[in-house]
Amino acid sequence: MRKESMSGFENYPAEAKALEQKIVRLGIALGIDWSDQVQVRALAREAISAEHDRTLTAASHGDRAALAKAELFGLAALMLKTMEESAHEGFLTHGGPVWKTFGRALWAEYATRRQD
Repeated sequence: MRKESMSGFENYPAEAKALEQKIVRLGIALGIDWSDQVQVRALAREAISAEHDRTLTAASHGDRAALAKAELFGLAALMLKTMEESAHEGFLTHGGPVWKTFGRALWAEYATRRQD
């Protein structure tokens, strides 16, 4: 289903699916067990903390694992943006099971930081 928006035609479900597929592939490359809540929460913590800056620095120096993590974090940001844009257009977009797991961990980390 294509949805017309101010910026043109958007296919939010297809975009979310493609983003999740890339997230899954990077997770495999990084050895992430998406059913391991502790590991996923640590990844989310890194994504929204100062560790993220260290990851980007390592990635810029050729560290392949850091580069994969940096790409994963960027894809997560794109997924959130896609979901936000679709909601503004009145269309709810949902990710699959991997995104839901990672998204919940990101929101939990965000909520924890707001309480501190």
